[in-house]
Amino acid sequence: MTTQSTTTPSAIMKSATMNTQGRVVVPVEIRKAMGIEAPADLFFRYEDGTLTVGTIEDAVAYVQSVVAKYVDTDGSAVDALIADRRAEAAKEW
Repeated sequence: MTTQSTTTPSAIMKSATMNTQGRVVVPVEIRKAMGIEAPADLFFRYEDGTLTVGTIEDAVAYVQSVVAKYVDTDGSAVDALIADRRAEAAKEW
């Protein structure tokens, strides 16, 4: 495996060689910075020529933070659904 590195205060840039099976070893400095240890589930996102790698936990936390803006935390979603259904049923009688 061939690696090269560049480090700045806010970024770590490393290069690695992909083998014939498509495998790449994530350099130890990046694993440490990301706080990951093997085995780890990672996601890959490719957009406009840029590949982003992150942990599944980070992706889930991000989605939860986005969805949380639209979730009513004042009560139970189940209780609200049951109340809505009962109100609709009462209209039908």
